[in-house]
Amino acid sequence: MKYDAIVIGSGSAGSIIATRLSEQKDKSILLIEAGPDYENIDSLPNEIKYGYSTGTDNNQFSQNHDWKFVGQATKLAPKMSVPRGKVTGGSSAINGQIFFRGAPEDYDEWASQGNDEWNYIKLLPYFRKLETDLDFQDDFHGTDGPIMVRRHFRDELTPQDDAFYQACLDNNYGESKDLNHPESTGVSPTPINNIKGIRWSTAIGYLDLSRHRLNLTIKSNCFVRKILFNKEKAIGVQVESKGEVFEVLGKKIILCAGAVGSPHLLLLSGLGPKNQLKKYNIPIIKDLQGVGKNLSDHPIVWVTYKTKKSFTLNPLTYSMQVLCRYTAKNSKFRNDMLLVMSNYAHDNKTTKKYPAHPDNLLSRNSGKPLGIRIIVGLWLAESKGELSLTSNDPKVQPFLNFNYLNTEFDKKRMREAIHKAIELGNHASFKDIIEKRVDPTDEDLESDIDLNKWLLKNSMTGQHISGTCKMGPSSDKMSVVNQYGKVHSVENLFLADSSIMPHCIRANTNVTTMMIGERMSDFFKAII
Repeated sequence: MKYDAIVIGSGSAGSIIATRLSEQKDKSILLIEAGPDYENIDSLPNEIKYGYSTGTDNNQFSQNHDWKFVGQATKLAPKMSVPRGKVTGGSSAINGQIFFRGAPEDYDEWASQGNDEWNYIKLLPYFRKLETDLDFQDDFHGTDGPIMVRRHFRDELTPQDDAFYQACLDNNYGESKDLNHPESTGVSPTPINNIKGIRWSTAIGYLDLSRHRLNLTIKSNCFVRKILFNKEKAIGVQVESKGEVFEVLGKKIILCAGAVGSPHLLLLSGLGPKNQLKKYNIPIIKDLQGVGKNLSDHPIVWVTYKTKKSFTLNPLTYSMQVLCRYTAKNSKFRNDMLLVMSNYAHDNKTTKKYPAHPDNLLSRNSGKPLGIRIIVGLWLAESKGELSLTSNDPKVQPFLNFNYLNTEFDKKRMREAIHKAIELGNHASFKDIIEKRVDPTDEDLESDIDLNKWLLKNSMTGQHISGTCKMGPSSDKMSVVNQYGKVHSVENLFLADSSIMPHCIRANTNVTTMMIGERMSDFFKAII
């Protein structure tokens, strides 16, 4: 059988694209997923169903649903885990559920780079289409979309989140009740796609609505080894399942494997920098210099505090209820920095109900329960990294060089943010909560040189990897796809996921990746 479209990857964008394309009853759609598929909410494992945090520092959390990638943050930092979902729903099924749109300027900047269909005004209908916002019903929010969104307002906050909120107000950061309003800044309740403890992934929000369709075939536990070509025309995929390798043909191939999987698969299929392909004896289909380049992310560090013995942490309470975004000193980029209140939870009897619950957070250094932390994030970095091959074996992960804090401006903004986070932690609202600051130490703060060294040793991924197949016109030699998702210089191959972002937005990437799925679906419907 030759499918009208083969969608590779059932993540934040792929599940949406397969759902929307299969609305055309006369079109046959194949959705291929490397990980498992769970056909309804009741069959979901607890670690997927009950989500509150990312579980980056809890190896038990996503062992069965994670690609287990590792990456290099800086030359001084240890290897870091780079969690990416390997299950229907993709990373939306294992992430922290922060449902946070980028600033309008992010999308307008995309448009200015030759992607005029991607400015904020044109994208707003797609943000609205995908959500049901339970708190706000206005021109900026959706009321009948597949993904449910809510917030913890002031009267629901944990004591530490409320203390953080008050500290931000008293330090004149300003306040916004709606983080997804285009003009929001300052401290705000965190919008989350978690309703009554259930993580509202694209598998639940979209696939559960479409999986019954006769023209949609979902194949899980199927690993795509490469895309097949007849000269410069994509004709299908080579797939491995249960030890067998076979080919599946399709009229259109849509790659939605994420910011790691998509460039990796392009490289394995012969699309990428020719010198890299030659090095690993991969036949060259097209020399596309931008594949794997422009790796973007949000580097983060933790300002960690030991809490007082009298202060109790609830291990099953959402640990990132409040965040604060602001503009760094002398920065021309509005809201380029982020501070988030978070916490470690003690391992106690209540966590046994959900033995892999991600809120059972432990210090990555000592493995012992500590207290709370303020996450410090650079939300619009100058530094870019690169993804590159280490083998022509599809099962050997590529090298992920994040190259964090490679410019003085990035370092300067992070140093300033550390001092701002410490200032908040010193606020009177924390007097009954915090016993002492654990990290960074006073010695780490003695000079800019000392703090730079601490930052370079401790920076880690904000888990928003993007940009590795950036969108742009063919005149931009580092772009990989045009604004309609078509891969440059080949036929019948398309791409839609976080890898196409020209730069990482000033927000968590999940809702924007979902929006990409909705936006591209309309483009793809016109040609499939």
